[in-house]
This record gives sequence, structure tokens and C-alpha cells, in this order.
Amino acid sequence: MTLRIANGAGFLGDNLDAPRRLVESSEVDYLTLEYLAELTMSILARSRQKDPAAGYAKDFVSVLRSLCPALVDQAKLKIVTNAGGMNPRGCAQAIAKVLAETGMTDTLIAVVDGDDLLPRLAQIQMTGSAMHNLETGQSLAELQAPIVSANAYLGAKPIAEALAAGARIVITGRVADASLTVGPAAHHYRWSWDDWDRLAGASVAGHLIECGAQVTGGLYRHWHDLDLAHVGYPIAEIAEDGSATITKAAGTGGAVNRRTVAEQLVYEIGDPAHYLTPDVDVDFTTVELNVTGPNRVTASGATGRPAPDNYKVSLAYAAGFMASGQLLVYGDDCAAKARACGAMIFDRVAAAGFEIEARNIECLGANDAVPGLRSAPDSLREVMLRVTARDARREAIERFAAEFAPLITSGPPGLAGYASGRPAARAVFAYWPTLVLRGLVQTRVEVRRACDW
Repeated sequence: MTLRIANGAGFLGDNLDAPRRLVESSEVDYLTLEYLAELTMSILARSRQKDPAAGYAKDFVSVLRSLCPALVDQAKLKIVTNAGGMNPRGCAQAIAKVLAETGMTDTLIAVVDGDDLLPRLAQIQMTGSAMHNLETGQSLAELQAPIVSANAYLGAKPIAEALAAGARIVITGRVADASLTVGPAAHHYRWSWDDWDRLAGASVAGHLIECGAQVTGGLYRHWHDLDLAHVGYPIAEIAEDGSATITKAAGTGGAVNRRTVAEQLVYEIGDPAHYLTPDVDVDFTTVELNVTGPNRVTASGATGRPAPDNYKVSLAYAAGFMASGQLLVYGDDCAAKARACGAMIFDRVAAAGFEIEARNIECLGANDAVPGLRSAPDSLREVMLRVTARDARREAIERFAAEFAPLITSGPPGLAGYASGRPAARAVFAYWPTLVLRGLVQTRVEVRRACDW
């Protein structure tokens, strides 16, 4: 029987009602919820710094509460999510309380972890792993900054192990996005972990649905033809051979057509002949897309090679402080006036004794956000000035933030928008992409009843 895997979240902050609506409108075997990105990991790392009990996607707690009726009514429904973020056990404990409210204390919850390498970084480096920055080539030993997080992208195998142990809800930390789908598929069909073409097919399916409504019309070039207010989230019907049909629940908005699927297929893949995941090296150039019915597109023909020897690692380090403020600037000369105001802010900060290390002045509405196009249209009468600064010194950023409001009475006429208050200085976590050998990562799977978490 064809396996049906749906995805109800593409990032932390996605529509909170989408998962409930999805399972209420269409029966599925698995619901995946994808919450993590590099930026999200930094946000969760900052949250964990403030409170060791935090660091997971708290949206999932609210979402699970809304899903409890469906879990009661649909006995086969299981949930797989990376909502654990920096603290999978904390997430399990939080949702265990939600399950207790509905009498589901015997529900088996699995935690997959081992992705957090921060406590073991020194040990890993002692093995000779330089953990070079993939973009700059710099070794981690050369980084003169505090490291705040380091998480390997785990694969699908521990998810499948958790499901084999009877888990109904699987919570992971950082895993590859597509692995949330590959794990259930490999478990369901009992694929071997060197069945590269089937794993590749499931990886394509996972990649297509991992961003939620992007494959059902979100970001679609012809968006004006669709009802995105009530967009349906995606369902992947995965066959035993690894091919998958992408669809959505009947009566929902958006669309599944060859274009929406093709646009998501090439989204953030790098080399299409070598889409590297912890599970398989996927060749996207062999994938064929065919319309097989209304709002049904089948992806088939994916081929795979052995998975890489390394896990990708998302590492973040403390890189000072930043603040960003905005002012509305209007008038015939609004763009020039706005840029002059930005310069005034930095001139005044310098006069106070602070040369800001990194700065950016933007006129939103004057084509500053359009690559290669900086000229403002002649008819322009207002722009939003956005000025951003970053510096190792918090006091420098706080002084920068204090220079917005004075422009209202000591700058040119035609400024507004200062009532939102002084921009806040906040810590900056910078991204350091790197690799670690698989053998240096110790994956763990723990399954317990909700009442035991």
C-alpha cells in the first residue's frame, strides 16, 4: 500500500493551523514538521543560552495540542519532527505534558540526538579534524571567537530505528530536512541503507515537501492565479520503488502542477548531479516530473550513489552585536535625503568616539534591494530608510541606536516612523559551515512513554 507522508511546517514561524487542517482534511500515515534552518539554530542557541531548559521549537507544543484529537481518532497517524532543535529532550518533556492533558500518557515518544557536537569539539579536533570553513578554508583552530553551537546534520537511519521501536512521535535535533521523509519511508518499506536509488527517490520526495506550501503554490511565479489565503500543504505518496506523487488535500487553495513542483525541485540544491544528504548522494538530473491527475505530479527516476563520508555541521560563533533601525523619509528628494540621514547617524556615532566596524544604509523602495539597480524612479516620493550596524562592542551599538530619534528635530524635514522606539542591540551569531567524519558522531535514540519523560 502506498505510503502517505504530509508536511505541515516548512520553518519555525510557519502557519500554526496548517498541520491540524492537513490531517483533518486528508488521512495520512505520517505528518512531518520541519522547523530548522541555520538561522533558526542560532536563534535556538541564543534561547538556550538564556535558559538551559529552552532551545527547542516551542511552536510545536501548541501545534501538538491542536493535533491531539486527530491522534486519538487516527490510530495510524505518526509525527516526525526536528522541533527538538538544540534541546530534543526538553521538547519531549514539554509535549509529554500536553499528551497528559488528553490522557495519552502511554504514547511512545522518541528522542533522536547526538547531533550536538559542542561538548565534544575539543575531542573532535584532537583526532585531526580541522573542521575547515567550507567557504573560506579557514580552520576552526584559527577562529578567535566563542563558539556557541555546533550541530551535525544527522540522517534518516535513527528516525527509522525510533519508528521500529514503536515510537508514535519522533523528535530530533538537527537532521537533514529530507531525512524526515526518508526515515519513515525506509522503515515502512524496509529498504536497506545501501538501496541508493530508492533512498534517492524518497530524498527527492522529502526535498519537495520540506518547505511546506512552497511546492503547492508558495513563491510560485503565477501566484495571482491561485488562492494562497487557503493554501493546502503537501502530501507525498511514496511508492515502494521510491517514486513519489506530490498532491494536496481536496478543496484547499494553491496548486500542484509541473511548474510548482519543478520550482521546488531546484530550490537550494547546489549541484543538481550531486545533492548530498547524510543518507545518499542524489542525482537530480535523472528525475522526471509527470502530471498524473488534477493537483498530482509524480517524480520518478531519481538515482543515488553512496552517502558522503562526512556529516555537514552547522556551527555558530559569537560575532559581536548589531542593531537595525528604520525611518520613513518623504518628499521629492526622499532617496538622497534618506542616504544623507544614514550618513549623519554614523558621523554622529564617530563624533562620540565609536567607529562602527560594519554598516549598511538602505533605501527600501528606491531599488536598493534589486541587484545591480540603484537608481530611484523619478516619481518616488517616499522611502523607508533602514540603517544597520555591527560591532564587537555593545556600547558602540547602543550609541548607534540612540542616534535615530535625534534626527527628527536635528535632521532634514520629512522624517517619520520614530514612534516605534530605539532599536535594540542584540548579540550576533555568525555561521561557520564545516564537515565532520561520520565516525566521530555518536547518534542516540531513546524511546519512552509520555508519562516517563
